[in-house]
Amino acid sequence: MNILVLCTGNDARSILLESILNDEAPNGITAYSAGSVPADAVHPAVLALLEANDHDTSDLTPSDWRDYAGDDAMPVDLVITLCSETAAKKAPAWPNAPATGYWDIANPVGAADEEAAIAATFEQLQRRAKALLKHPIETMDAGELTAALKRIAKQA
Repeated sequence: MNILVLCTGNDARSILLESILNDEAPNGITAYSAGSVPADAVHPAVLALLEANDHDTSDLTPSDWRDYAGDDAMPVDLVITLCSETAAKKAPAWPNAPATGYWDIANPVGAADEEAAIAATFEQLQRRAKALLKHPIETMDAGELTAALKRIAKQA
């Protein structure tokens, strides 16, 4: 199962969730992330936090959501959008007609205490990822996945 996590810049929130999912998910589930307007690099404080939590950051880099669209793209089974700006944009056509969900997560970059905001975002995304992975997501249909994502957004 391939999960695609979206955010505008793909330099903080979506990178965090990609890393959390890849660390927590069982074999057979792989997360990727992309942005509608990708940044040039992952935010340094995000990388520092992930490294401090023993996450491998060597392959983390912003990518464009169009890299996951079109007939030749890798099939994606689930798309999770993390910000209202990206949610408001017309997404590319994803191959495989994946389930989709929206978790509105505030952008920690630029907050008054940016490091604390990034840490709080990491914790929030970790709670949601763990809640998602309690479900048998590999065998759930698109409607069940979408409903689970909505419930998790309200609870975690």
